[in-house]
Amino acid sequence: MTDDTAIRISAARTKDLSLTMTRWPSVTGSPDEADFSGRLHALLAETPYFQRHPGQLFTVDSHGEPLTRNVVALVRGTGRKTVVLAGHFDTVSIANYGTLAPLACDPEPLTRALVEELRGRPRNGAEEKALRDFESGDFIAGRGLLDMKSGLAAGIAAMERFAGLDAPDGNILFVATPDEENRSRGMRSLRDALPGIARRFDLDIVAGINLDASSCERDGEEGRAVYLGSIGKFAPFAFVIGRPTHAGYPFNGTSAHRIGAEIVRAMDTVPELSDEAFGERSPPPVCLEARDIRDGYDVTTPDRVWLSFNWLTHRRSARDMLAEFRAIVTGALQAALETQDAHQARYRDRAGAKTEGLVLTYADLIARLTARGGAAALARLDALDRSLSGSTDPLKVSREIVSAAATEAGIEGPAVIVGFGSLHYPLVHLERSDAGGMQDRLRRVMDAVADRHGTSIKFKQIFAGISDMSFFGHRPDAGETGLIAANTPSAAFTDDAPEGLLSFPTVNIGPWGRDYHQKWERVHAPYTFGVLPDLVFAAAMACLTG
Repeated sequence: MTDDTAIRISAARTKDLSLTMTRWPSVTGSPDEADFSGRLHALLAETPYFQRHPGQLFTVDSHGEPLTRNVVALVRGTGRKTVVLAGHFDTVSIANYGTLAPLACDPEPLTRALVEELRGRPRNGAEEKALRDFESGDFIAGRGLLDMKSGLAAGIAAMERFAGLDAPDGNILFVATPDEENRSRGMRSLRDALPGIARRFDLDIVAGINLDASSCERDGEEGRAVYLGSIGKFAPFAFVIGRPTHAGYPFNGTSAHRIGAEIVRAMDTVPELSDEAFGERSPPPVCLEARDIRDGYDVTTPDRVWLSFNWLTHRRSARDMLAEFRAIVTGALQAALETQDAHQARYRDRAGAKTEGLVLTYADLIARLTARGGAAALARLDALDRSLSGSTDPLKVSREIVSAAATEAGIEGPAVIVGFGSLHYPLVHLERSDAGGMQDRLRRVMDAVADRHGTSIKFKQIFAGISDMSFFGHRPDAGETGLIAANTPSAAFTDDAPEGLLSFPTVNIGPWGRDYHQKWERVHAPYTFGVLPDLVFAAAMACLTG
């Protein structure tokens, strides 16, 4: 078979698989997500290669409940060198499609319905762009088609092209994982199982290619890319404890809301809190949640206020982030207390005593709880954590545990507890793991594929969306893991990484489109179905033969 023929077959296969898998709903946490792995396993089992080698197609149980499974498919050539192609199959909810929700997972009818809807009413700028894209014929809609079943399809097509070669060098291991949209339980369980898989089949894993989607608002230049790293994510929280007072006597207490407002002012979208690395700048932190902890109405100022932030990084460690966040919160607490003291002095026309505050890390809080309540208090907190472990809302879980811990520890306000409210996604970058010149080999491949398809493909440093790449081929630092675990309230939102994990260089090569997770989510078909499977195949071959 000529290369041109193989490329055409691979392109047609990618389109067919993309549409087929998108028609299989798989919203995170739903029964459909749990069913998807069985459907994909059955589909692959019908292919000629796995009919001949059924023992090389299997599933691996994921973490947590409900039980979901990773699909693992190995195509063997010669030797031990192996490249892993990886992608997730869960999707976000279809609720934002409204009355078109029944069509959300049926790409071609959905695309026609969206065009009809857009043509029939006034449109904003984003909708005008979506309509132009759909009318061009180059974009197809569908929940999960962009993010990221078309990436999975390109990986399968590349694997099947490899299987059609005569005695190719190396091996390709394809994995499809659940739960990327929640806590990456699929990839983390696969990561934990990978050393055993490598021993079982005598594989030397030399590289990984993640297949996740990216976005481009222009002509696709930014989407036609090989990403060398993935952004790091922290979710710091501030649990504010004030001193409640009747609204008629505001200076007889300390306002938790005033403290919280100062913390938000010091953190939210402050550009100096972003960082630069690899020639790119991370976004500044944003406040994701701000609420007081009470259910009913009264005229008493709130006792407790909860704040949670999303803080992305290109270089900072967990120790750096926690120390900086604590310093910011300490400054904000002091500013709030000084302001309220000054207001009281002006109102009463006399200076009062200086109000003092306290900032503790969650680890500090647990130490105080243990000193006060001992093993019984810890047991009650553990029982609460277990009772909440099935929740998919990490901020709610963390908020309830911190509130209970503060009560058990007898913390009086004004005080602020700081820690991490959700799963940490480590920053990863090829620069930190590429001892074998993977980037140089990929550069040659990218140029050749771009020339073959009459397009352009570029390197980008940091994949901006939170991704499974953070746990793919990455062995976490034990010191970082311990610090994060000690300051994360719920064990369900920590990464309990075992010893002996594999480490290998990884990149992201996936489809591009626009508006993923939104109603107008759409994939750029010419690149995704035509160029992408050829690029993934060529990149894998370069890693195996370089």
